[in-house]
Amino acid sequence: MKYIVCFSGGHSSALVAIEAARKYGKENVILLNHDISPNVEDADIKRFKREVADYLGIEITYANMDGWEQKDQLDVCMEISAFKVDNGTALCTNRLKTEPFIKWLNENYPSKPFEPREDICILYGFDKEEVDRIQRRIGVMLSKGYKTDFPLAFWERTIQNIEEIGIQRPKTYQIFKHANCIGCLKSGKQQWYIVFCLRPDLWEKAKRAEEAIGYSILKGVYLKDLECKFKTMKKLGIVPTEKVGFQKFWADVRKALPDDFDNKPCECAF
Repeated sequence: MKYIVCFSGGHSSALVAIEAARKYGKENVILLNHDISPNVEDADIKRFKREVADYLGIEITYANMDGWEQKDQLDVCMEISAFKVDNGTALCTNRLKTEPFIKWLNENYPSKPFEPREDICILYGFDKEEVDRIQRRIGVMLSKGYKTDFPLAFWERTIQNIEEIGIQRPKTYQIFKHANCIGCLKSGKQQWYIVFCLRPDLWEKAKRAEEAIGYSILKGVYLKDLECKFKTMKKLGIVPTEKVGFQKFWADVRKALPDDFDNKPCECAF
């Protein structure tokens, strides 16, 4: 029996890897990762993946999109001229992760729909609060012929935080709530404000992508139309972070901006 950990490089997936190795033995665990362009996956996330794998004594197995070293999520979307499908699913996730994952499964552990194999189980890092995600994932993978399990939701835990074994989680968690790509196409205005402040090169690339595709990344607004507000927020010292909940973050922004901000030209707003 092999246990395939969806080893994303985030904190939760690292805990799943440790729980699986402790329960089933490292020889029965596969750490499956999709490497992402270093332009948008922080180097410290790559460090984190290596340190966790070294601690466990398990080589990382990669299922990568062709050209992943050069292409980031914006390049992928410009190639297919779309950011999302009608139900809001980000197409970059499909190209960067889902397609390579299914291809790897089909090549290594082919299955039949609704006839789950008995020799493998796929482990995810969803926790007990993510009931809807768990239910959806069980159904999706069962339809493809695979069993799933969710150690952080259903197992008796042996580790709560990665620091317990002397490994520091990625530095991205000091700013973001996750270890996703910088400029995640599923994120909201708060994260794009961070991109505006900390990664102006990526901000400009995202604007070019919107122009090329003819559609906005954020629902109802183009990034270029947020620049005036974001410039003013930056001048006012609004800290670019996701560590503050979005309701408080935007409440603080409303307090800091002039009352008539939206009624003034950009150069007069500050």
